Amino acid sequence: MGWLDKLMGRSKETVGTATDSPAMREEGRHQEAAGEAEDRASAAEDRAQAERERAAKESAEADRLNP
Repeated sequence: MGWLDKLMGRSKETVGTATDSPAMREEGRHQEAAGEAEDRASAAEDRAQAERERAAKESAEADRLNP
C-alpha cells in the first residue's frame, strides 16, 4: 500500500519538523519515498500485464486467422 506509506511518511516528516527531530524527518522522507516507489512499481506491473494480455490476444487472433 504505497499511499499509506506516503501518508505515514509525510506525517512523520511533519512531526519531525515540529519537534525538531532530524531522525524522525529522515525516517519520514524514506518512508514516503518507499511508498512512491511502490506506487511506481505497481503501475509498471499493471502496464506490463496489460501488454501481456494485448500480445496474447493478438497471438490468438493471428492463430485463428492463419491455422
